[in-house]
Amino acid sequence: MGVSDFGKEDSTAPVPPRTGGDIVSAVRMPEPLTAAVDAWGRAHHLSRADAICRLVDLGLKIAPAAPASTRAIASDATRIEQIAVHEIESLLDPALTADERERRIRRLTEGPPEFSHERIDLPKHQP
Repeated sequence: MGVSDFGKEDSTAPVPPRTGGDIVSAVRMPEPLTAAVDAWGRAHHLSRADAICRLVDLGLKIAPAAPASTRAIASDATRIEQIAVHEIESLLDPALTADERERRIRRLTEGPPEFSHERIDLPKHQP
């Protein structure tokens, strides 16, 4: 008596593509956070998965700009300042003392001290 192959998977048969589903992602969270997400989801009549999606979406909408772009801008600013210092040094009188050269470079790159509180790109000094 032969055994029917009906319902058995054939490893050579093509697998149909998945349709209509989102990518499944596993998330590991501490128990208190999971409980908080579940409570938020219950209050909004959502499943845990939908609550996590909604909360992540809300968080991304109010998040500040990506830190990677901030680091890129900061590194560009540092590089530009280094180029400026190099150019200023080449223009300064070589007969100046080291202190005077440093003072002039600082004044040209940071601006006059009277306006340093107006600069948004410099750290604020606490009195």
